[in-house]
Amino acid sequence: MIQFLQATKDSVNVTKEVVTAIETGHTEQIIEKLIDLCISAGKNILIAIVVYFVGRFLISLLQRLMANMLERRKVEVSIQIFLKSTVSILLNVLLIISVVGALGINTTSFAALLASAGVAIGMALSGNLQNFAGGLIILFFKPYKVDDWIEAQGVSGSVTAIQIMHTIVTTADNKVVYIPNGAMSSGVITNYSRMDTRRVEWIVGVDYGEDIDKVKGVAESLIQNDSRILKDPAPIVALHALDASSVNVTIRVWVANKDYWDVYFEMNKKIYEEFNRQGINFPFPQLTIHQS
Repeated sequence: MIQFLQATKDSVNVTKEVVTAIETGHTEQIIEKLIDLCISAGKNILIAIVVYFVGRFLISLLQRLMANMLERRKVEVSIQIFLKSTVSILLNVLLIISVVGALGINTTSFAALLASAGVAIGMALSGNLQNFAGGLIILFFKPYKVDDWIEAQGVSGSVTAIQIMHTIVTTADNKVVYIPNGAMSSGVITNYSRMDTRRVEWIVGVDYGEDIDKVKGVAESLIQNDSRILKDPAPIVALHALDASSVNVTIRVWVANKDYWDVYFEMNKKIYEEFNRQGINFPFPQLTIHQS
């Protein structure tokens, strides 16, 4: 600011000298002052033009090099677009500052003003900056992707979109939930779609006194008749617990991820129907009272 005021004062002094020369009739002095002023301003303008075109050439070169590097590394398109736009903005801001400096204007005050504004904006938007950084972490490390079924921040659903500030999740009952990326990048995320296979588990209670070997045999028969259930890892049917009102049997099988819910619900129905057909009783809570 001081240098700007000084430059303004110098211009005023030159103007006064020109006016004085006009009043006194010294034409030669007028011409000399004007020539000096034009030379000084023209030199700065010429340097600024050179700086601008050289800067534009270097920016284009750096952008091409960056684009080629991202292509070779097979970086995701969304990340490429974000990085290219961010780098382009930063380089153009530096170019503007360089051109302003080449014109003879002191950029120290300008840079200090930008820094102060940046600090103020950063403090006001601290939460958004955290979400912005979280979005970058998610884009780079990919804990989930679009169409994955995840559970995070108390929400379970399918990832519809990954934006810079938010991750959009559609729940099973078709609710659209916007989760801040800051919380997503620092919280626990369960990704149900990452692996090709999943384990399905049922805990079935039967009456005390039922033949456990018969129960296991019926369950194993149901498993063998379902082609969607994988042979490796091998299914498991085992006694789980002796509960208060039932004997609990655990059935664990592995299926392809896409078949998880179909197998889960259909096997529930098959177990209910087949156990009834085989005379295997399901218990219900009961209380026995003994009177003395």
